[in-house]
Amino acid sequence: MRRTAWPTLLRLSARGLIRDLRASDVRALALALALAVAASTMIGFFLDRLDRGLTRQAGQLSGGDVVLEQGRPFDDEIRQTLEDAGLTLSDQVDMVSMVSRGDAFQPASLKVVDSVYPHYGTARVDRGDGVEALPRGPAPGEAWVAPRLALLMELEVGDRIRLGQTELAVGGIIEREPDQSAGFGSFNPRLMMHVDDLDATGLVQEGSRVEFELLAAGSAEAVARVEPLLERLRREGVEVRDVRRDRPSLGNALARAEKYLGLAGLAAVLLAGVAVAMSTRRYVDRHLDTAALLRCFGATQRELLRLFVLQLAWLALAASALGALLGLVGQALLVRLLSTFLPFSLPAPGMLPLWLGVFTALAVLAGFAGPTLLRLKRVSALKVLRRELDPLPPSAWLVVGVAALVFGGLLWLYSGDLGLAAGLLLGGLVMLVVLWGLGGGLLALVLRATARLPRESGKAEGLITAVRLGGQQLARRRRASLGQLLAFSVTFFAVAMIVLVRGDLLTTWQAQLPEDTPNHFAINIQPQERDAFEAALAGAADARSALYPMVRGRISAIDGEVPQEAVPAESRGDNALRRELNLTWRETLPEGNRVVAGEWFEADASRASAGWLDEVAAEPRPAAHASIAGDSAVPISVEDGLAARLGLDLGDRLTFTIGSDEVVGEVTSLRSLDWESFRPNFFVIFPPGVLERFGHSFITAFHLGDDDRDLLRELVREFPGVTLLDVEAILGQVREVLTQVTRAVELVLGFVLLAGISVLYAALTASLPVRAHESGLLRVFGAGNRLLSRMQAAEFAVLGFASGLMGALLAELAAAGIYLAWFDLAPRFHWGLWLTLPVVGAVLIGVIGHLLSRGLRRQAPAASLGLLGEA
Repeated sequence: MRRTAWPTLLRLSARGLIRDLRASDVRALALALALAVAASTMIGFFLDRLDRGLTRQAGQLSGGDVVLEQGRPFDDEIRQTLEDAGLTLSDQVDMVSMVSRGDAFQPASLKVVDSVYPHYGTARVDRGDGVEALPRGPAPGEAWVAPRLALLMELEVGDRIRLGQTELAVGGIIEREPDQSAGFGSFNPRLMMHVDDLDATGLVQEGSRVEFELLAAGSAEAVARVEPLLERLRREGVEVRDVRRDRPSLGNALARAEKYLGLAGLAAVLLAGVAVAMSTRRYVDRHLDTAALLRCFGATQRELLRLFVLQLAWLALAASALGALLGLVGQALLVRLLSTFLPFSLPAPGMLPLWLGVFTALAVLAGFAGPTLLRLKRVSALKVLRRELDPLPPSAWLVVGVAALVFGGLLWLYSGDLGLAAGLLLGGLVMLVVLWGLGGGLLALVLRATARLPRESGKAEGLITAVRLGGQQLARRRRASLGQLLAFSVTFFAVAMIVLVRGDLLTTWQAQLPEDTPNHFAINIQPQERDAFEAALAGAADARSALYPMVRGRISAIDGEVPQEAVPAESRGDNALRRELNLTWRETLPEGNRVVAGEWFEADASRASAGWLDEVAAEPRPAAHASIAGDSAVPISVEDGLAARLGLDLGDRLTFTIGSDEVVGEVTSLRSLDWESFRPNFFVIFPPGVLERFGHSFITAFHLGDDDRDLLRELVREFPGVTLLDVEAILGQVREVLTQVTRAVELVLGFVLLAGISVLYAALTASLPVRAHESGLLRVFGAGNRLLSRMQAAEFAVLGFASGLMGALLAELAAAGIYLAWFDLAPRFHWGLWLTLPVVGAVLIGVIGHLLSRGLRRQAPAASLGLLGEA
């Protein structure tokens, strides 16, 4: 027998698709595929652009897209590599020196910048005529000073100060720096000067403690090109600043936003896949007769399969093109809507999200429609004569298994986390089995409940009869109803989960920065000043943290080894190993801290530490290198992020050099910190009785309103040695980024809702033939339009209510797992979900189903009964 040529198959498949576009199931299939492509491409485009744009804006806090820091000038090779990649470079030098004016002397933290500074933003400086925004640093020959330095030395614009071997004119009072840091690397007030004046000061000598910084700015592509260089520099001990690590409040917000947008895209793809599966089932049922007729004319099973695969391939390509266009327009619309709130231009969209969207559509079609399509291949030519002779449907577990594998692959592709993809996939399959059992039990309960409804007469008879008949119809078609119940449950679950996560993220972000978030830090409070400083803040600050003691110490050994040799290669340049850490002691766990491994200090830790300290204090020690610890170790608690970077675990011993002494601590607990609270946090905490003998100061954070600024001047005059840091600028930038992310999250939710509606439409469309047949039978036996309308509305409402209940259960469990495994949020129970989702499901499914069934109620009984072959 001659095989059908490919051109003929292509022509037949295209003609068949054009003819089938009038069918509701094909329209539902096209809509689902278009939404899958549109959702994935729009979110892919927007997420890619927004991530790069927000990361760049967050990077402004550090002064550049790439910031390198080390104790010596950077060589020409590094500079050339960065410039060849398309990055613009700016040099900066940080050091501490003494500033003098007449008989007044004051240590200051010098920030030496060049003419390129700043890459981003502007400096707000008062040059004598009010505060103005300047897109540059100080000019050669002048210096800008912080308000505290001006107050301590009674400086005004135009005064001259001596710095080393040269004099500079005070050119302005700094109100805000474009790259203001929230770190506490220096307790001294700021002085900013031009790099051309640095040599004249004579401050940089052999052995001077100087930090050289290289700030680079450029496109995301340029930064990506130098990533191998950055990895090498990290291994060589150069500090490479990362906004996600150095700015936890911003980094966590960006990471959670990315994860949410990715989760929303996956939810839309999942819903589109369910819609494809529902539409394909109706599509195959409708084409069984066509396939049987083609078999009568000699078509082979392989040719049948090729014909219908090609037809769906044409549909997939058309839907992909439409979806890609919608995705591109959608992301442009999102960017346009956010343009008012985005103070930067987003990078142009790349082509990768487009290809991913098309690939997603093909994968969804193959995974969710492929197994069902195999029924057309096995159809018999005898079906032309015997309409009831349908091929056996593929096993439900085969359909679920193939769809799960495809969706798991997409989940891995979009999340980049194989463990997460496997966990969610296995958890979803387990929940599907549970839902199958729950759905079967729920349908059985519906049958019993509706069967026991009273038979009343009068006006109530129509309503009660409709509910009883609707419930019985739903429970009688057990398998079909169960499939619809699962589809609707998955729909409500996906939409509810996205809404829940959105609400909890917004709540977390709003709680992260309340109105009374501390906007000032007070550092270097001496023990004799502690009570007086607390009294000065009492009643004036809206909110403040406790006063924490602070001792400066450097990690000099890890388990007896040099730190750089004991940590992983990628952490050898970690800033925690290159500088002194702020150590503290505390008997109770600080607010916002949570022990994640080990145990907090026991109740007798203070006494044990004090006794240990008394013992080692009595031991004779060499004067040059006194070691307090000897072979003993005290318990310490370490922040879990630092422990992960340095490869620390419970039982490891850290040696801290404090002045000329050493203290050995054994890690007995790991803590998770609330870095987003803008309160004092510490990498390492000792128990009381260990560090008190060292010179220490206190630190606190407090919030001042705009009307309390005079208190700052009073604090500076009364406590000239206390360093006051204003972090209001950083708070403002954090709030700005969170506002942008919040708007993006809210706008992306709309596509998930559209995908959910496509599932409802596809599922209800697929069930219309069987419902039409049942309506025809009921009308033959005397049922009127009013009874049919009420019965169908009741059937859909009961189905929606049950789906809402199961969707709420699945959303609650899935949200808890995602919070713990992906978002690092505390799970919470959502009472409102259980109260609203079943009601919303009943109303939504009831209304949509009732509207789609309107045509069936107007159809003649003979026409409805004629649909038996499609049911």
